[in-house]
Amino acid sequence: MSRIMARKRKVVNIFLGAIIGVLITTVFKRNTETSINSEICEARTDVNLKTTYEHLESIKNSAINNSNNNLLFVGVMTAAKYVNSRAKTVYKTWGKNVPGKIIFFSSEFSYSNEIPLIGLPGIDDSYPPQRKSFTMLKHMHDNYIDRYEWFLRADDDVYVRTDRLEALLRSVDSRKPWFIGQTGRGNNDEFGLLSLEENENFCMGGPGVILSRETLRRIAPHIDKCLGNLYTTHEDVELGRCVRKYAGVPCTWSYEMQVILYHNQSGDAAFAGDLKQKEVHRAITMHPVKHPQHMYRLHNYVKGLTIQEKQQECIGLHRDISSSMSYLGVQSDQLLTAELIADVALYPEPSGSENYLGDPELLGTPVSLNRFQYKDLEGVLDWELISKSLYSYKDLNPRKRIGSALKEGLTDIVREVMELINLYSKQRGRIIDFKEILYGYWRLDPLHGVDLILDMSLTYKKYRGHKMTVPVRRHAYIQQTFADTKIREVILNEEESFSKPKISDGSLQQKTFINDVIARIGENLPLPVVFNSKTNMNNKYINFILPLSGRYETFKRFMKTYENICIIEQELTRLLVVLYRNEDILEDFSRSLDLVKLIQKKYPQSEITYKIIDETFSRGKALQHGADIYRNNDLLFFIDVDIVFNHKSLLRIRHNTIQHKQIYFPIVYSLYNSRFLNKSFEYTSLNNELNLDNRNGFWRQFGFGIASMYKNDFEDLGGFNTSIAGWGLEDVAFYDNVIKSSMKIIRSVDPGLVHVYHPVECDTNLVQAQKDMCIGTKANILGSLYDLQNLYKKYKYLFR
Repeated sequence: MSRIMARKRKVVNIFLGAIIGVLITTVFKRNTETSINSEICEARTDVNLKTTYEHLESIKNSAINNSNNNLLFVGVMTAAKYVNSRAKTVYKTWGKNVPGKIIFFSSEFSYSNEIPLIGLPGIDDSYPPQRKSFTMLKHMHDNYIDRYEWFLRADDDVYVRTDRLEALLRSVDSRKPWFIGQTGRGNNDEFGLLSLEENENFCMGGPGVILSRETLRRIAPHIDKCLGNLYTTHEDVELGRCVRKYAGVPCTWSYEMQVILYHNQSGDAAFAGDLKQKEVHRAITMHPVKHPQHMYRLHNYVKGLTIQEKQQECIGLHRDISSSMSYLGVQSDQLLTAELIADVALYPEPSGSENYLGDPELLGTPVSLNRFQYKDLEGVLDWELISKSLYSYKDLNPRKRIGSALKEGLTDIVREVMELINLYSKQRGRIIDFKEILYGYWRLDPLHGVDLILDMSLTYKKYRGHKMTVPVRRHAYIQQTFADTKIREVILNEEESFSKPKISDGSLQQKTFINDVIARIGENLPLPVVFNSKTNMNNKYINFILPLSGRYETFKRFMKTYENICIIEQELTRLLVVLYRNEDILEDFSRSLDLVKLIQKKYPQSEITYKIIDETFSRGKALQHGADIYRNNDLLFFIDVDIVFNHKSLLRIRHNTIQHKQIYFPIVYSLYNSRFLNKSFEYTSLNNELNLDNRNGFWRQFGFGIASMYKNDFEDLGGFNTSIAGWGLEDVAFYDNVIKSSMKIIRSVDPGLVHVYHPVECDTNLVQAQKDMCIGTKANILGSLYDLQNLYKKYKYLFR
């Protein structure tokens, strides 16, 4: 009992100590801010404005010297033509977070009122920038040598993770001479031409060069000599030679510098693609970032990584609190109402408030594969196997490819696991590299998170002492906890009200639209119509082209769909029926023609027309006949009589079809034979929500017959191959032509386009390629694998 009481007293003391520490820090910070602010207020009463400015500067400088913000001075070398692009972008991204000061240096007459810029006297923007670089270092020494511990020489195309750079520099003694950067000795073509001695090197300028105060102090008196004895046209080589000669130190020989000061070899394309790379996650500086939009994109990505790190830290703190409070007899479901001492709540802010710390019961759950206890058998999660493929009980086909979402998630997890494994690799003189995932298991609980068990193949490399390289296998047990869902409302300024949108500004239109949606949700009002931020495509006519040979009953269903969706609802559509007169099914032809005329008479403004063709039916020829009627700028939609559609499908057609740029090939949901499903589908049921699962039908991923495009794009691609007769193949041939062109293809599932089952008859006279496709389609649309298996088991005696 005494041990338990002692443990409880220890935990309470820890909590009280933490709270007292936070209070003291807050009070001290407020008193410091009050002192500085009072001095500024006194300065403002000074009559002499110049004296006031100097006094404010001295106060600010004093504040810097007395704080933690005197660690680093960053000098960014730029040129006049990049001041308002690259340099400005650097200042607005990572430049705002420098633990010290950042100044940009350019040619003599460069100017900017948006960034702190110094035009160096007598310096132009000629290349190589050796005089500019050395003069910048001289200015940094003469004006800031006693105020900062470290000095970074950077280009305007480098990105710096300032928090990581600060952590690195605070771990090194700045009183010693240091010359830190990515070591270089020149490439193969430059070997022997850089006048480097055997033991000499230089720090490559691109990823950034860091000098300690002592190093800069030693070389500053000799900068003129270094400029007067240049051996090459490489600024970074000459700086390295100067530092080696007068400071007595070379650039850091460290493999780690090649990783944390990262130079991408892709030139202008660097950091323009996928940023989820281990190089990006490990780097302190990244070079080159040539375009401002790439710098902003990289900055946003890094901020996202920082948020993830803080969230993970928050979860760790929640777990520590939950574990500590358990010693005091407080269970996880009691944490929200628990008190440290009387009237001092552990979680003072309730759910929904601005300072709410999160759900402690959810976030404080300890890491364990058994952390969630299920009450019944239905609540137990099943594991899925990950190997070269994904083996899952959730699909009728137990083996399928690993989806892109899971693949990306595994990549992220492996990268994070390897970062944890190698966290102390430097101290231990080893590195462990990832090779592959041999196999794994995973399960997903939407309420709590993801559990994974991975068997990983790794390579152990020891580079200190007895060097070795050994292949190893390790199991990793991983949990990803889901936090609470958060919704943030964006409040706009009054001048950005919905009543006065600036149509030319797409981003403002989007903001006002979102704000209007939020307001209407709160008032239970109808939501505004979704619009394109550039042009409103809802007023664009869609021209349906429907080939038809026989099939009257099916055509009647199609016309009912068209009447309800397009005519009654006054959609901007036109319908052209390319009607084939076939003597074998003349009755269907007559009835279909009468139905078209009936609809025309019933709705005179409906813009429904028809074209009669007296030849053997060919879908490609029929669509070509229909397209010939329309004008170049008309939007065409090729459709089959078996398709049922809705309003959302029309919206997708308009937005996914872009003239001269993009053609839309929707992926249609195809129903199986209703006899296997023991149900029938009428028009009314298809117009409502349909369960689009793998029992009712399948997505026609390899069907290209339903498509939308503009008339002139259709003609530029050569149209359909009219020599193809009979069933199929014309759409595949046309799709191949689109792939070979410069046009962009949009392939996306469209739940509003449903192909209703009908029997497929394959003509024995078809060419072999068409015949094979026809038979394959006939088999695919019969029924699901599950129903076919049941059918076989029920009548397997017939197959003997």
